[in-house]
Amino acid sequence: MFTIGADPEFFISKYGKHLSAIGLIGGSKDFPRKLKREGFAILEDNVSVEFNVAPAANYPDFLEGIRYVMNGLKAHTLKDYDFSTESAVVFDADQLTHPQAMEFGCEPDYNAWTKDVNPRPCAADAALRSAGGHVHVGTKEDPIEVIRAMDLFLGVPSTRMDNGKLRRQLYGKAGSFRQKDYGCEYRTLSNFWIFDDALVRWVYESTAKAIAFVEEGNVISVEDGNLIQQCINNDSREAYEILRTTHGLA
Repeated sequence: MFTIGADPEFFISKYGKHLSAIGLIGGSKDFPRKLKREGFAILEDNVSVEFNVAPAANYPDFLEGIRYVMNGLKAHTLKDYDFSTESAVVFDADQLTHPQAMEFGCEPDYNAWTKDVNPRPCAADAALRSAGGHVHVGTKEDPIEVIRAMDLFLGVPSTRMDNGKLRRQLYGKAGSFRQKDYGCEYRTLSNFWIFDDALVRWVYESTAKAIAFVEEGNVISVEDGNLIQQCINNDSREAYEILRTTHGLA
């Protein structure tokens, strides 16, 4: 048994130009703007829009929660803007003048493979901003083993499904996670999956596979762990094909 939630981010645009969301949404990491439904909130994260989805115990509720927030934003607060599907954008200088546009999350995340703190991201282009699609899992299983399994069932296939490679200059390395009191937060995926119901289902079902894998006592081998990291971090097609064949991945 597990629950699944998310705190995805996305960018907005108008007439083909990406725009800062600062001043449009309200809320912050420390004080998100709560919605009417318990566990749901919206906030501004740097220049992006972020929203929090309450934990769900099944796919229909998970999908409905994501659509509840996104449809509500589109119908009201952001009705005059387009929702960008890009996971990384180099913003024009005129969109980065607000001090908030220079603020980046300072809470560290960790690497489930090395068990070390991940280094603070630094892009070659200071105007690059990225949007994650983090998945929150409620489980009593070992978070290290859960995150490693999620790398196998979500992170590896995502390298063939997610066209946004630019984000990996900042985030999205293999095994990126934070431990939570309810389980763990998987931070490798970008936001590519939140715009398509079929991909939301894929995230739910792949998370279920990862949890079942761990619950059944399976452990990722050292060899497979190395292949997983090569695939996600270096976009190795060879590593992907080996893992796909061995584990029946998408």
